[in-house]
Amino acid sequence: MKGKVYIAGHRGMVGSSILRKLEDHNHIDLITRTRSELDLTNSALVEDFFIQEKPDIVILAAARVGGIHANNTYPAEFIHENLAITFNIVHSAYSNGVSRLLNLGSSCIYPRNAPQPMKEDCLLSSPLEKTNEAYAIAKIAGLKMCEYYRKQYGVLFHSGMPTNLYGTGDNYHPENSHVLPALIRRFHEAKLNNTPEVIIWGSGTPKREFLHVDDLADAVIHLANIQSPPDWVNIGSGKDISIGELAQLVKETVGYSGKLGYDSSKPDGTPRKLMDNALLKSTGWEPKISLKEGLKRTYDEFKATLECGNARL
Repeated sequence: MKGKVYIAGHRGMVGSSILRKLEDHNHIDLITRTRSELDLTNSALVEDFFIQEKPDIVILAAARVGGIHANNTYPAEFIHENLAITFNIVHSAYSNGVSRLLNLGSSCIYPRNAPQPMKEDCLLSSPLEKTNEAYAIAKIAGLKMCEYYRKQYGVLFHSGMPTNLYGTGDNYHPENSHVLPALIRRFHEAKLNNTPEVIIWGSGTPKREFLHVDDLADAVIHLANIQSPPDWVNIGSGKDISIGELAQLVKETVGYSGKLGYDSSKPDGTPRKLMDNALLKSTGWEPKISLKEGLKRTYDEFKATLECGNARL
């Protein structure tokens, strides 16, 4: 990878990790814009940006994201903003001669009842999970847009589908965060307040796969250097864990000594979501950070950001 590289969404958890990984690379001129500097949902502004900057490579990590609650509450915003961002960046990249674009999606693109582990070819084989359907449809459209632009125009536009991510720069909002950071915050606050019990949403039985964001950044750089990558490829750890087991692991990491309970009236979401990462592994990449190690690192960072007032709460 060399030349001018534009990272869309460089302040988010994913984009900032990729930015950190690329800052020390020689022969790379990094381009970034904050949301206040460039509204990615505005097609005219995005087109002007590409005309002026002429990036060689684009890494599309910008997105409107959130957990089950946020997806259920704001489905119109999730589908509108994500479709707009992807359409504007992909088309402007094509019309301004970008040589390579790597679009990042999500494992939620796969059907609710997809065979486990989920292979890339199970896409669109059955209905999606209703709780995040709006976001998933937008991400599927982005993946297909890259595929079709590559097919028709011969541009090297391709996609990576990360599993559930966690780590540096995560969002710990009590309602709009994903499950792992939400658990870290709840157990941390319960420990500080001597709360006798922490109640977990759902039954605790659904299984999820997790990947540290620094492993994802490594995978993105790896994919961006492959001469002829797949149209889309899963990016995951290849291992999953039940929400109940995850809660216990977070509880131990935080050092909370109270009880665990479950509120089965709250939605579980997809019963199991494990991606088959054989295709990516066949290209020579594997994750390096175990869940236990990643959790400890993440909790230490969470406490440090609280102390200096930089936590995303």
